[in-house]
Amino acid sequence: MNVAERRRELLRAAVEQIEARGVAAVRIADVASALGVSNALVLYHFSSKEKLVAAAFCYAAESDLGHLRRILGRRTSALRRLRAAVRWYAPTGQAKGWRLWIEGWAAALREPSLREVSRDLDRVWKAELTAVITEGAAAGEFHCADPTSAAWRLTATLDGLAVQMTSYAGSLSRAVMLEWAEEALARELGLDRAALTRQSA
Repeated sequence: MNVAERRRELLRAAVEQIEARGVAAVRIADVASALGVSNALVLYHFSSKEKLVAAAFCYAAESDLGHLRRILGRRTSALRRLRAAVRWYAPTGQAKGWRLWIEGWAAALREPSLREVSRDLDRVWKAELTAVITEGAAAGEFHCADPTSAAWRLTATLDGLAVQMTSYAGSLSRAVMLEWAEEALARELGLDRAALTRQSA
C-alpha cells in the first residue's frame, strides 16, 4: 500500500470512529485498532489527533462536494439539478452522515484548525449552489434576485432540519422533512411546490 492509499485508509477509519464515538472521545488508538496497525503508524501520517480529525472531516466533505458537483454538472436544466441536489443533501437523502457533521460543528467551536476547514468547505458548498441558481435565473427558469443569499438560506434550512432529525429521530417523518426541504427550494426560486415538481420532473 502506497502512502496515498494508506492515508485514505486511515481517514476512512477515522471518519467511522468519529461517527461512532464522537470527536471528544475518539483516540488515535481507536483508529489504529480498527485497522490493526500501530499508533505510531497513524501518528507518522498525522502528527496529532487534532490534525487527524481535521483531515478526516476534510476527506468526508471533499467526497460529498465531489458528488454535489456531479449532480450540479449534469446536462439538464438548472432547476432539475437544484432539486436533485436538495433531495440528495436533505436529511432524508443519501448525503454525508449527519451525525458526523453535527460532531464537527460542535468541535469547531473549540478547535481552530477544524473551524478553518469547516468554514472553507462550507463556503465552497454555498458557492456551488449560488452558481447554479445564478445560471437558472439568467436563463429565465425561475426568479431569484439574490442567488448568494438564497444559497445561504437554503443550506441553513437543510442543516437545521438535519440537526432536528438526527437529534430527535422519529419526531417528524422523512416525507415531511423532504416536503419542507423542497418547499424551501421552491420559495427561494420564486415558485410554488407544484410548479417546482412539474418543471423539474
